Amino acid sequence: MPTSKPQPVIIFGRTNVGKSTLFNRLGDTHQALVSSTSHTTRDANHKIINWNHQYLELIDTAGLSELSYLTMSPKKAARLTELQAKMQYQTGELLRTAAVILFVVDARVGLLPGDKELARACQKIVSPNTPIILVANKVDNSRYLSEMTVFYTLGWSDPWPVSALTGMGTGDLLDEVVRRVKKQGSHSPQKPPLDYNSTAKPDYRVCIIGKTNVGKSSLFNSLVGTERMLVSTQPHTTREPQSAILKYQEKTIEIIDTAGLSRRQPKAKNNLEKRSMIKSLACLKDADIALLTLDISEPITHEEARLAEEIINRKKSLIIVANKWDKVEEPETAKFTEDIYHRLPFIEFAPIAFVSAKTKSKVQKILDLIIEVGAERSISLSNSQLEHFLSKIVKHHLPAKGKGLKHPHIYSLVQTEAGPPCFTATIGIKDNLHFSYLRFIQNQLRYTYGFIGTPISIHIARGRQINPQHKSNH
Repeated sequence: MPTSKPQPVIIFGRTNVGKSTLFNRLGDTHQALVSSTSHTTRDANHKIINWNHQYLELIDTAGLSELSYLTMSPKKAARLTELQAKMQYQTGELLRTAAVILFVVDARVGLLPGDKELARACQKIVSPNTPIILVANKVDNSRYLSEMTVFYTLGWSDPWPVSALTGMGTGDLLDEVVRRVKKQGSHSPQKPPLDYNSTAKPDYRVCIIGKTNVGKSSLFNSLVGTERMLVSTQPHTTREPQSAILKYQEKTIEIIDTAGLSRRQPKAKNNLEKRSMIKSLACLKDADIALLTLDISEPITHEEARLAEEIINRKKSLIIVANKWDKVEEPETAKFTEDIYHRLPFIEFAPIAFVSAKTKSKVQKILDLIIEVGAERSISLSNSQLEHFLSKIVKHHLPAKGKGLKHPHIYSLVQTEAGPPCFTATIGIKDNLHFSYLRFIQNQLRYTYGFIGTPISIHIARGRQINPQHKSNH
């Protein structure tokens, strides 16, 4: 019978053999950061692909230079505090789940003692029935082919020469992976897995964003239900955006964890932290909803206010996640809600979830809010609804003049876009509407129709005619 998950293919090897480059090439992605700096990859990168009608989950692991934690028991591993130790343990756990292992070596430098140590450790961890394919990477020209005989001393089958940089041999490598999977009798699900990165767009793309060390990775793990992300007190533990897709209340939600953003961005062009931050902001650009994650046990900073402003300027819906609620001595939600809105008054329309990602307390509330905010973001109002609404609010409060002696006349209010909502108010050619009245309209729209967690844009047009670009379905 078909399994419910794609077959995991683990990319494994010492540091700087090109594992992340190979992952990007096989997955046709730029997900993994590539750098000459050792230990660039910390969290394992995951990507589901379909090759020859076989679904595979490519997993890029951290490069290892010390092996003492690979075979640790889960009980001892729970007490690990050092980031490097957690990286090693995570890699060992992934190796145990592998359907196929791609053991990567560097053909240009030959066989090193570190390769031999990793090979011995790998054979101790994995089942004897798990296929291990020796991948000789960086074979960028034919002269390296004659130097690959040294790798036979590892005792595995013929090394597969590839160049992750140019793509040479990678298609043949995937053919071999599929052959090994099918030889084991493993099969993919008949339908594409939920995480499969096809052309189908999830209902909501949700980006977890915030400062360093506010618990974003813990939140990601709690939401998706697995310990996929490394959690550490060390700043910039997460470097590469990671995503997972889940189903909730019949909606498909993509959750994306991002690198923490610092107030002082590094200046070096190739600095890994700076590149991580750029990727984080790029994820925000493609998201529908942002989860602005705060450490509620600490005061809100100017940096976080700027980040909230950035989210609103990009017209993203917003949920405030007050994390580390378990660390608060007097957990009074009303008091903390008032404080958050006092310090961030321009996002009072955003709901707040008080949670503890560490203990998983009330984390499900975030998923409920995602569904609610996602629906509110897509509200579409008809011309007749807005005509009635405009008539009502103008009677209650006459339009305020920006300058001049008479009150401006608003001829119409129409919705021109949804997701996020955008409106156009048409006033007289010589009229001038005060900006405070636009805020009044926004507040009344929220009071009447909701739009919870979503910024509302209102543009001014002059003349008696309704905006001709107005969508036909409104």
